[in-house]
Amino acid sequence: MRLATLRRDGNPADTFAAIIENDAATELSGFADVGAFLASGRSVDSVERLGSIPLSSASFATLVTSPSKVFCIGLNYRNHIAETGNEVPKFPTIFTKFADSLCGAQDEIEIPAEDHRIDWEGELAIVIGAGGRRLTEADALGAIAGYAVSNDVSMRGYQGRTPEWTQGKCWDAATPVGPFMVSPDEFEIGARIVTRVNGEVVQEDSTADLVFSPAALVAYCSTLVRLRPGDLILTGTPAGVALGRRNAEGRHPWLKAGDVLETEIEGLGVQRNVFR
Repeated sequence: MRLATLRRDGNPADTFAAIIENDAATELSGFADVGAFLASGRSVDSVERLGSIPLSSASFATLVTSPSKVFCIGLNYRNHIAETGNEVPKFPTIFTKFADSLCGAQDEIEIPAEDHRIDWEGELAIVIGAGGRRLTEADALGAIAGYAVSNDVSMRGYQGRTPEWTQGKCWDAATPVGPFMVSPDEFEIGARIVTRVNGEVVQEDSTADLVFSPAALVAYCSTLVRLRPGDLILTGTPAGVALGRRNAEGRHPWLKAGDVLETEIEGLGVQRNVFR
C-alpha cells in the first residue's frame, strides 16, 4: 500500500490523503493528510474514495503535515561514522526537527542568507502507525505504518556552532519527506538508497547497513516518550556528504542555488528538490 499527502490544485493550504495505485492517486475522503488517516485507525477499504488524478500531475505535500514528533538519528551508517572519524555509538544519537522543518518531495528549498554551508543527507524515514510507549523491539515492528524517503538537509555552519546539532537541522521547509509512504509488507530493509546532486551519485548504500535497525530505533524512542500515529523517525545517512568531500579547489562542495538534489530509495520513490 502506498499513501501520499497531496495539494489540491497545488494549494499548500488545501491538502488531502490519497492512496496511490498504479499511476493514479485517489483521494481518501475526510483526511487532510496521511497522519490524520493513520490517527483514525481505519483501514483503507473502510474509507470512501473520491476522485482520482494522474500521478504525473500530483503536487506532493510533505507526507505528514503536523507530526507531534520528528526524531532524527545521527551516526547510524557504519561508513558515515568512518568518514566522520567517530566511533560506533553504543546508543542512538538523537536530535529533533519540527513540523515547520518539513517540505514536499518536489518543493524548492531555500539557501538561507545566514548559512551557505548547505549539505545533503539522504535518509530512510520511519512513519509511526499504532505507536505506543516502552515498546519492545518485537512490538516495535507492529507500530510502524510504513517507510518513506527523506533528506536531512543540514546547515553545517549553524550545526557546528555547538556540540548539539539541532540548530543546523531544523530550518524552515528544508527537510523533504515523501513522495509517499509504503507499508512494511511492500518494502524490504536492504533496499538501495541513492543521493544525486545535479545527476552525480554522491551517496549510495544499503538500508541494511544501519547500526540501529528501525525496530531498535522505534523501541528506543518510545522509551523516552509516547509515539503517536504520524510521528517520524529519520534513521540516519550513509557516507558521501559534502562535509566529507573536497572538490578540486580543496573546498567542500556545498549545495548552491540552482542545484538539483535527488534522493531515491528502491520501492519508495524519488525526491527532486531544486535549491534557490
